[in-house]
Amino acid sequence: MRIQRLYLITKTFLSYGLDQLIPAKWLPWSVRFLRYALFWMPNRHRDKSAGVRLRLALESLGPVWIKFGQMLSTRRDLLDPEIANELAKLQDKVKPFPGEQAQALIERALDIQSIHDEFDNFVVTPLASASIAQVHTATLKHGPDAGQDIVIKVIRPDIRKAIDADLKLMDTLASVLAKHLPDGRRLKPREVVKEYRKTLLDELDLLREAANAMQLRRNFEDSDLLYIPTVYSDYSRLSVMVMERIDGIPVSDVETLHALGVNMQLLAERGVEVFFTQVFRDSFFHADMHPGNIFVSRENPDDPKYLGIDFGIVGTLNREDKRYLAENFLAFFNRDYRKVAELHVDSGWVPAHINIEEFESAIRTVCEPIFNKPLADISFGHVLVNLFNTARRFEMEVQPQLVLLQKTLLYVEGLGRTLYPQLDLWKTAKPFLERWMKEQLGWRAVLRSVKENAPFWAEKLPEMPTLLYDYLRTQREQQQWQRAALAEFQAHQKRFAQRVWYGAITAALIVSTSLFYATDQSPWLTGCSALALVFSGILGWQRGRRSR
Repeated sequence: MRIQRLYLITKTFLSYGLDQLIPAKWLPWSVRFLRYALFWMPNRHRDKSAGVRLRLALESLGPVWIKFGQMLSTRRDLLDPEIANELAKLQDKVKPFPGEQAQALIERALDIQSIHDEFDNFVVTPLASASIAQVHTATLKHGPDAGQDIVIKVIRPDIRKAIDADLKLMDTLASVLAKHLPDGRRLKPREVVKEYRKTLLDELDLLREAANAMQLRRNFEDSDLLYIPTVYSDYSRLSVMVMERIDGIPVSDVETLHALGVNMQLLAERGVEVFFTQVFRDSFFHADMHPGNIFVSRENPDDPKYLGIDFGIVGTLNREDKRYLAENFLAFFNRDYRKVAELHVDSGWVPAHINIEEFESAIRTVCEPIFNKPLADISFGHVLVNLFNTARRFEMEVQPQLVLLQKTLLYVEGLGRTLYPQLDLWKTAKPFLERWMKEQLGWRAVLRSVKENAPFWAEKLPEMPTLLYDYLRTQREQQQWQRAALAEFQAHQKRFAQRVWYGAITAALIVSTSLFYATDQSPWLTGCSALALVFSGILGWQRGRRSR
């Protein structure tokens, strides 16, 4: 089975001419010979560009490879811009599996005899189908939310076997590329596959997705920006998730949004605010915000709200990364390219030995042209590619923790461009970041820190006298021990010095006595030297015994 799959993948790659993406000079003679030997698999798509050929090949190989291409489209530090743009077009809409089979999987996961024991109005025909799972509609039958419209997401049967098999083949292919490609160290194909494996396996765990949804819902509770549907955790399992059904307009359906009179400028600005709020306030962001996962509420067109679904992929940032990002954004907005360069070095993203002035100049060359322009006139994809090329010149590797952030930022750009092309991203984001930085660095940050830590200190306060006494007693005992150890060390050094001194004298007397005897000197001189030798040896031996 694995050999058959490998043959199909090889045939697909060669039929779409993907081998031509790698210069022949980079490949060993054995690989070039094998390509010539497979003469019955010629490139059948010579009329298409490299990016189109790669996209079509991945689409023909199925869901696992489609999602791999989607992930690669975010790694613009690794790919040519034309190829990255084509991969971004990949859609994982696939043929659904039978609804009766989905019903059986749901019943097995929930350990119920019939789906009608827990749900009413279950629709066998799926509402939507994707590469990993598909969704069916129903209504809750029991509990305080009885009658609530819901969706039931169920993982495709046997998808794990297919994923594991393809991931093994991907890893094998990545190993070959890492070994033979001259640029393999920078491209890191095995690390890319490892990153993809983690992302894909996370998406197979619907309990994780349910927890992500509940976290996001809590973060935006009572918010005017974003609504996250309720997850019914009592019905959620590893392969099944039950969630409130939402009624919204796809964010890509601009015609309907205009027809309802939605405030498109406010909607676009709120998209930017949702992104920065998730990243900088919560350090927890929806990292799969493509148009298929974002809707707009039909209520209050003048005060529009986003509706979010599909929470299999989320990103997090630690405090240091978040701080450096905010400072970088503000430095960009203020056109302080020197500050940007210094922050990259301080954070370790760029080696300390690079020339700051040259790095500053390179950043200015890329970023200066984009200011004071509406979003319609700016291609963030182009800017990112230029920034990545600049980064490579200065030995900067893309930080793994920022890959999802870059992907999400690209989605936000596309969202803003679709909704309101005149949106000034810089003008919208700058006040938010300035306010966030003041909260992090100003007196509010001090008060918040005191407030957050007050319960801990209140709990520890009764223990403080005992802890202080124990500390002072330990310090006194430690000082006494240190003084005793120092005195012992000094005495030992003194005895050692005496042993060295007597040893040197004894050695000198041995040499002199031997010379006197060998040169037939007077007996009394030789005898005195020998007597002194014996006396010195005895004293040295006694000193040695005392020092033990």
